[in-house]
Amino acid sequence: MKNHIKELRKVAKLSQDELAKHCKVSRQTINAIENDKYDPTLQLAFDIAAVLDTTVDKLFISGSIRK
Repeated sequence: MKNHIKELRKVAKLSQDELAKHCKVSRQTINAIENDKYDPTLQLAFDIAAVLDTTVDKLFISGSIRK
């Protein structure tokens, strides 16, 4: 699932390691999410959104929604 985490993390001036520590996960987990190699749990998505002062729907871009 595509996301805006990297861009929002940089705006917040946080490293992957800092974001990971706030969310109680590894830096590798944040890296995998940012590179679309891992979809976070719903709880982790909410945690990331809270740290980045945004909402889950603004973090992720769903490619499966069709009109």
